[in-house]
Amino acid sequence: MRSLPLPLALTARLLPVAVLASAGWALSSGPLASASDSDSGHSAAERSPDAGSSAGKKDGDGSGSSASPAAKAYDAAPAACDSIAEKTVKSLVPGAKTAGKEIPSTDEAVRRTCSWNALKGFDYRWLDVSFEIADSVKAAQTAYEDRTKEKSGGGAVPGLGDQGYSVVNLTTDKKQQTREGVVLARVSNALVVVTYNGSDFESKKAPGTDEINKGAIKAAKEAVAALGKG
Repeated sequence: MRSLPLPLALTARLLPVAVLASAGWALSSGPLASASDSDSGHSAAERSPDAGSSAGKKDGDGSGSSASPAAKAYDAAPAACDSIAEKTVKSLVPGAKTAGKEIPSTDEAVRRTCSWNALKGFDYRWLDVSFEIADSVKAAQTAYEDRTKEKSGGGAVPGLGDQGYSVVNLTTDKKQQTREGVVLARVSNALVVVTYNGSDFESKKAPGTDEINKGAIKAAKEAVAALGKG
């Protein structure tokens, strides 16, 4: 899946991500679920004061939707590789091909994923953007709530779709750190999932929490905007 040679340790660490992405869903659960240490810090501008407790709330608790069942807004997923601006790709994943690599899906009408990754010098970055179209708003809400529970420890992202959530975790494998951010957004019956991670193979350190969190949220905002163009 990668066009650039990577150190064996990172290749092994990211293998679960590649396996999940090939199934059309780029949300990596392996590294996060097995993390021995984590940090889910977010800047005050990007999180609400009660971020941890509000992430799983339904629309009736503040998203502005009416109590009656809402009609779904989307019938098909947009092209994931066209959802992120070239300048954003260059900024978040230096050295990556801006066209991205679309991951095969069993049904492109309901699920599409694009991946960008590159090793520039000793700095490695990986970005995945996925769209999933549910049959109904209720089904999308349920999927969103289930996923935020799986990725606990993060907080709400105000203004990101009808519901938005982000979490950042740090993993260490043989003294090599990798920091990964996951952002989930729901817009009507559509789910957007962004995964962004990075490592420095010279220092063995990972990028800062703020850098990863802001980068993932920036990509998520562009992906949400792309829903209206699909």
